[in-house]
Amino acid sequence: MTGSEELAGRFEEHRGHLKAVAYHMLGSLAEAEDAVQEAWLRLSRSDTDDIGNLGGWLTTVTGRICLDLLRSRAARREEPMGDAFVPDPVLRPLAQVADPAEEVLQADSVGLALLVVLENLAPDERLTFVLHDMFAVPFDDIAPIVERSPAATRQLASRARRRVRGATPSAEPDLGRQKQVLDAFLAASRAGDFEALVAVLHPDVLLRADSGALVRGAAASKVVQGAKAVAEQALMFAPFTQGAELVLVNGAVGMVNAHEGRVQSVMGVTIVDGRITDMYILADPERLERLEVPRPAV
Repeated sequence: MTGSEELAGRFEEHRGHLKAVAYHMLGSLAEAEDAVQEAWLRLSRSDTDDIGNLGGWLTTVTGRICLDLLRSRAARREEPMGDAFVPDPVLRPLAQVADPAEEVLQADSVGLALLVVLENLAPDERLTFVLHDMFAVPFDDIAPIVERSPAATRQLASRARRRVRGATPSAEPDLGRQKQVLDAFLAASRAGDFEALVAVLHPDVLLRADSGALVRGAAASKVVQGAKAVAEQALMFAPFTQGAELVLVNGAVGMVNAHEGRVQSVMGVTIVDGRITDMYILADPERLERLEVPRPAV
C-alpha cells in the first residue's frame, strides 16, 4: 500500500464524523459533502508528519471550512434567511429503529428544530457551539479558528447555548407516541376532519413550508401559525397526501409524501404533550431530488 493510499484509508475512518460536523454546521447535506471533500484535499496537500492527532486536525479543518462557507452565506444574503427555511432532512425507514434510546439521542442532537435555531446564530457562534457542545472540541482548539481568546470563545458558546435552550422545547422522546400523533394527523387530513386536525395541533403550532425560490402560488414557501390556520393548510393539500408514509426524519417520526415515484415533500415535526407544536415541510423540488429517501417511501 502506498503512502497516499494509507492516508486515504485513515481519512475514510473519519469521514462519517466529519460529515456530521459539517451537517450540524451547515444544515445542508450537499454542502457538508463538499466541506468534507475540501478537508481531504487540504489533508492530501499537508505534511502529515506534523499532525499528531489526525481526527482532531480534521475536525478543526472541517470547522474552519464550514465557518468560511457560513460567512460567505451571510455576506451574500442581504436579509437573514427567511423564517420558512427548512434544513436538509436525514431520512431512514421506521423499520430501521434498533435501539429506541439511541434514536432519542439522534433526534435530540440533530433534530430539525435544533438546526432551524442554529441557522439564526452568527457564524462564529454556530461554529463554537457545534464544535464544543456537540463534538467536545476544547475551546483552546476552537479559539484560533474564530480568532478570539479561549475566554472569549467560551463566551460565544455560552451566548449560543442560551439562545438554543430558549428556542428548543422539550419534545416527546417516545417514538411510539410520536407515531400515534402522526397517524392521527394523517387520518384526520385524509378524512377532511377539520376538528380532529385542530385537536392534534398545539393552539400556537408553527408551520414552516420551504418550497424554494421558484415555486409560486398556493404551494410557495410560507410560515403559518395557529391550529386553525395550519389545519386549513393541511386540508388544502390533503388530496396530495395519499402516498404519504411515515419515516424517521432526523431521528424522529416524520413523513415522506411521494407520487408516482417522485418525492413531493418531507415533513418533520416537534411533538410536545401529545400535540404538534412545530411542522417543518421541505417541498423544494431541487433539494428533494438530492435526498436519499428510504425505498419503501417511493
